[in-house]
Amino acid sequence: MGHARARKIPARVVEDEEYQLRHERCAAIDVAKASGVVCTRLPPAREGGRRISKIEDVAATVTAILALAARLLADGVEMVAMESTSDYWRVWYYVLEDAGLNVQLVNSSQARQLAGRPKTDRADAQWLARLTEMGLLRPSFVPPAAIRALRDYARTRLHLVQERTREWQRLEKLLEGALVKISSVVSSLATVSARAMIEALIAGERDPRRLADLAMARLRGKRDQLAAALEGMMFGEHHAELARIHLDLIDFLDRRVRQLDDAIAACLEAIPESWGVDAGGATGPGRGTGPGAPVPAAAQRLAEIPGVSPELARAIIAETGLDMTRFPTAAHLVSWAGSPPSPASPAPAPASRPRARATATCAATAPRQPPAPPAPAPSSANGTSASPGTAAAAGPGSPSPAPSSSSSGTC
Repeated sequence: MGHARARKIPARVVEDEEYQLRHERCAAIDVAKASGVVCTRLPPAREGGRRISKIEDVAATVTAILALAARLLADGVEMVAMESTSDYWRVWYYVLEDAGLNVQLVNSSQARQLAGRPKTDRADAQWLARLTEMGLLRPSFVPPAAIRALRDYARTRLHLVQERTREWQRLEKLLEGALVKISSVVSSLATVSARAMIEALIAGERDPRRLADLAMARLRGKRDQLAAALEGMMFGEHHAELARIHLDLIDFLDRRVRQLDDAIAACLEAIPESWGVDAGGATGPGRGTGPGAPVPAAAQRLAEIPGVSPELARAIIAETGLDMTRFPTAAHLVSWAGSPPSPASPAPAPASRPRARATATCAATAPRQPPAPPAPAPSSANGTSASPGTAAAAGPGSPSPAPSSSSSGTC
């Protein structure tokens, strides 16, 4: 019996997206550390002629970029594109944006050269300009200047908190080396009782019973355990000197973290989009914080979510900004953050990738939560094979902002 004759599928007309000349006048910059190659694409000088490409080398200084901005504005450039090369793009982006030009940052994976073409700075700039004029590039999310300042404060605060944690760990290691085992009895060396005992050790006290008597509150019931943990210690003069250094650094970092908390709050209050609305309809700095406010302030609204502390709420705003229209759906935001939910069904573990910068920022700021109960295994009875969050993040239709070195993530 011969094979069945294949059914012929008739051809269909499919509407294609128009990519030609999205921007009549555009420019692209191949960014480097000390300079950049700028390619400007302009309409032909005469009707029926070819489009004009002007290529020039510009130094990566504010003065030179300001002069470039004036030339681009005189040429009527509608869009300027550049790749997110390390941090070298920042001076170009910030100065051109401040000069009034529309600037977009694109991920380097979105603007790769075609195979077989020469790889030079001028060829890269020209290729990037052609992709820009046809609208073939997906812009990355770069927050406005006010959110960038808030982000700098939030990330610096995170780094100081992490360094403070390292100092506590170094102090604990020093005490373990001196055979001081109080960390096995107290929950944390940062408690008042542990700090009092360490200060007494630095001052020269070596009697385990007297040191244990410094315990306060509920820890007084563990004085015998504390005395046993201090028996046979070998805490010498050099241990005291090093412990003093660690405690002084911790106190210094505590002060700086409080200073940054005040700066973050002031920076957030200076952003009109973060203000709430009082019961009388008034808005402004400090509004929306009262119990009768119909619209609380942005950080206060986020802190109403279970598990979100005020510090974490401010970190979320610092990473995502306040304009959620940049993300068509919640699934786009989660995908851009680099933290989509894991499927509940058994599957091979994906290759580990480094966390997105902002994801790590928010995760480190978030309070520790108890582990969630395991999800029910899929079965024919309930027909469940994945969590609802997975289905929500599975297939957004429109493209989300591309990740970049400046803003690749959120909570």
